Amino acid sequence: MSLNSTCDGSTGPRTGGGFLTLTGARENNLKDVSLRIPKGRLTVFTGVSGSGKSSVVFDTIAVESQRQLNETYPSFVRNRLPKYERPHADALEDLTPAIVVDQRPVGGHSRSTVGTMTDVYAVIRVLFSRHGTPSAGPATAYSFNDPAGMCPRCDGLGRTVRPDWERIVDRDRSLAGGAIRFPPFAPGTWQGQAYTNSDELDPHKPVREFTAAERDFLMRGRPGSKVTVNGTGGTWTTEYEGLADRFERLYLKRDLAAMSARTRDTVRRFLAEGSCPACGGARLNEAALATRVQGLSIADCARMQVTDLITVLRGIDDPVAAPVARAAVAALERIATIGLGYLSLDRETSSLSGGEGQRLKTVRHLGSSLTGLTYIFDEPTVGLHPRDVHRLGELLLRLRDKGNTVLVVEHDPDVIALADHVVDMGPGAGAGGGRVVFEGTPKALAASDTVTGRCLGQRPAVKEAVREPSGALWVENAGRHNLRSVTVRFPAGVLTAVTGVAGSGKSSLVAELAAAHDDAVVVDQSSIGISARSTPATYLQIMDTVRRIFARETGREAGLFSFNSAGACPACEGRGVIQTDLAFMDPVTTTCHACEGRRFRDEVLALTVAGRSVADVLDMTADEALGFFDDPAVTRRLRALRDVGLPYLTLGQPLSTLSGGERQRIKLATRLHRTGVVYLLDEPTTGLHMADVDGLVALLDRLVDRGNSVVVVEHNLAVVARADWVVDLGPDGGRDGGRVVFEGTPAQLLRASGTFTGDHLRRAVRGS
Repeated sequence: MSLNSTCDGSTGPRTGGGFLTLTGARENNLKDVSLRIPKGRLTVFTGVSGSGKSSVVFDTIAVESQRQLNETYPSFVRNRLPKYERPHADALEDLTPAIVVDQRPVGGHSRSTVGTMTDVYAVIRVLFSRHGTPSAGPATAYSFNDPAGMCPRCDGLGRTVRPDWERIVDRDRSLAGGAIRFPPFAPGTWQGQAYTNSDELDPHKPVREFTAAERDFLMRGRPGSKVTVNGTGGTWTTEYEGLADRFERLYLKRDLAAMSARTRDTVRRFLAEGSCPACGGARLNEAALATRVQGLSIADCARMQVTDLITVLRGIDDPVAAPVARAAVAALERIATIGLGYLSLDRETSSLSGGEGQRLKTVRHLGSSLTGLTYIFDEPTVGLHPRDVHRLGELLLRLRDKGNTVLVVEHDPDVIALADHVVDMGPGAGAGGGRVVFEGTPKALAASDTVTGRCLGQRPAVKEAVREPSGALWVENAGRHNLRSVTVRFPAGVLTAVTGVAGSGKSSLVAELAAAHDDAVVVDQSSIGISARSTPATYLQIMDTVRRIFARETGREAGLFSFNSAGACPACEGRGVIQTDLAFMDPVTTTCHACEGRRFRDEVLALTVAGRSVADVLDMTADEALGFFDDPAVTRRLRALRDVGLPYLTLGQPLSTLSGGERQRIKLATRLHRTGVVYLLDEPTTGLHMADVDGLVALLDRLVDRGNSVVVVEHNLAVVARADWVVDLGPDGGRDGGRVVFEGTPAQLLRASGTFTGDHLRRAVRGS
């Protein structure tokens, strides 16, 4: 059926009936929201970032649906399921079981691939175990995550990693003079003292002059050797551990993906990595690799593009193997249907873009025959080129037409146009939002006077007067992933947009640019570390200064003004709330009666600066705090929060309550203080309402005007139209991409042929 057939909400198959009823919802910033959401329809929730969309759909409807579903299980099972607290609402009625496809990155460790994530590789393993010759054994014999199938040399990782000792140790320096260049083991650190304080080594002799015995002791130690080190807790004597032994234990025998981004990046600078010489990167042992189906090994199949693998498997007509092959083909066709046919099953999930990961999470639901469910999507168009949005729209309509209710939080006008029903939240963000400002059809929304309605009628204007570059940033002969010896000149001192369909090589190209400029400021889509104790004040590193100011003005110790330290309310331990675990029953969270949710002891709350307690300061918005503080370090960070469009956030608001768009921007706010550097941003419009994009572009312009070079990987045509320079990759994804198909200004792109980005920019500008 045509996508346009549902734009007015009047045609198209419908099943089911009735409404999901929400009464008096008060989660986060919601202000007694009541809604009747039609079942069996596609309902899109719109509104500016922070207006309350996610609070309605995820924190209220999804949580209550999952909570009630869990109640149907026996207590033994419920005790092992995730615990959901009853949302703050008067009533939720006529709910159906919810399946949530959220915005959290797929991530995954080095053993997680497209094949394992989608369970297609498991089917392929069964195929090889039943039909392959010579057989290596059961399906586990073809698993790189099982000892029966994994390569013994690399333990199924497909690559070997070793320390690069030429980088780690500067042999021309002494231990005391900084011979160990790996930061965690540097002189002065407690781990570095193990080497500078050892009686067995001369800390002032260049490492190059060490005897063979001394070098061996430095790297591997000797049983029974002791060393004395100093730390914050005092002085102690411990077992000496060789430099090589310590590095291997802490960083090689652990999964790097499980470490913090900062630690991971630090360690990788001191590693030498390559394909496993035993398996050639295939991850499997000799027996598994010797098995053939249609003349191909299982590693050959895993390396193929999905579209090519479909063709191979369709050629299997053996009566035993054909049913298994058909099951694999059906799963692979679902991957191809959502525009990811260029992926291979051996692609690590950690290397996927946000859009690719988001779509892969939906694959498992396409083959389901269940009906009467509620599918909930959080901005499913994240990472999608305008050319691919229609594929996502077809998916949503297919789920709806099977008899399901589909709820989508979305900003993309093309997805909004497909809706049967639209709920627009607002009118503003934070405390200024939390209300329903419109309900109706997409057509009626476009004619309304809401922020979303006004934005739907706007068209992007292409920048004509572009900046003159101040130099050039080169990427030469790039071959990462599918890039084909690409050489690109990025003009310096301007705003450059890197565009192209999903899988065309955009992120790979920008990664090459980052590798060529060690001082580049990279703001990617990785999630920020959040907890109930992390707040904008702590994340922006304002809280340390706030504590020092209160300590100086009141004459008390700084730790007293931390709800994570001495000043914490003893009843709630600084959380402001008390959560009661009732075993298999739903947990109950109540406001702390002792501090009334303010997190601090009474004696701390009595200490003030300019009439405000530390809790009063944490209750301030960023804008209010700018008028209160005169400390340059604090005001600079608060202005950055305002610059990224978050002046309404309070300093003490838990980061766990922020929307995806707000988290993306608060991460950006921590990186805005540099000048004269290269900024590399991966889809900074993620989670942004159309009205917020103008503010983001203005921010990017200010970064450029301060002497920086800004490069953004972006699909949003409003950003592309206002760039100074565009580098478009393609022409398609996977093996059909990896080439530069256009370089020039947005005005030149508007007239270019042979580029999907140019085609869609023309349609957006001209409205056709």
